[in-house]
Amino acid sequence: MRIAGKISVFYILVFLSVVRADAADEKLMIGSFSSGLMDHWEPGKFKSQTKYQIVDLAGIRVLKAESADSASGLVKEQRIDLQKTPVMNWRWRIENRLGNLDEQSKPGDDYAARVYVVISGGLAFWRTRAINYVWASTSPKGKIWPNAFAGDHAMMIALRSSSDQTGTWYTEKRNILVDLKQQFGEDIHYIDAVAIMTDTDNAHGKATAYYGDIYFSKN
Repeated sequence: MRIAGKISVFYILVFLSVVRADAADEKLMIGSFSSGLMDHWEPGKFKSQTKYQIVDLAGIRVLKAESADSASGLVKEQRIDLQKTPVMNWRWRIENRLGNLDEQSKPGDDYAARVYVVISGGLAFWRTRAINYVWASTSPKGKIWPNAFAGDHAMMIALRSSSDQTGTWYTEKRNILVDLKQQFGEDIHYIDAVAIMTDTDNAHGKATAYYGDIYFSKN
């Protein structure tokens, strides 16, 4: 190969490596369930134990959650720079609805599926805040309200509700940087954890849900 040809190939390889690095930077994987991995996802128990396991569903590995009068979640502590990757992406489905619940009250604070982000208050635990993206039973899609137990430290956003089909996958994309600004009135550039939970303890119900991969991206 001539010198000029070698140089050209070298610069092409350098260019491709840069493009691939940029593409990798655009996608920050948090929950790689399709790879059968649950690394660094830790249980967070409130009452009884919701069962979480990787299963094969239609040829794709996903996380299955089964709750029977239980409320426990999975939490992954990871500091995420929202100025680099502000958009959280995931998909989910539920197999059944929970019934006629008053989700703004403590007895009705149950959700077949929820995904949420947490901003830690550190030692000042009272400053911990969260946004819960929930699959509501009775609250209309788009409704926002403070959590019945945590007040305005944990805001609930109904992304799905009774108008959405059971047994069907839905894909979500939320700009967390924008949502935090809207809900808490300040620029929050980092989150400290992502969590999922299927809970039915307050109304003593049952629910089955599935969660697909969770990742952050630039857009």
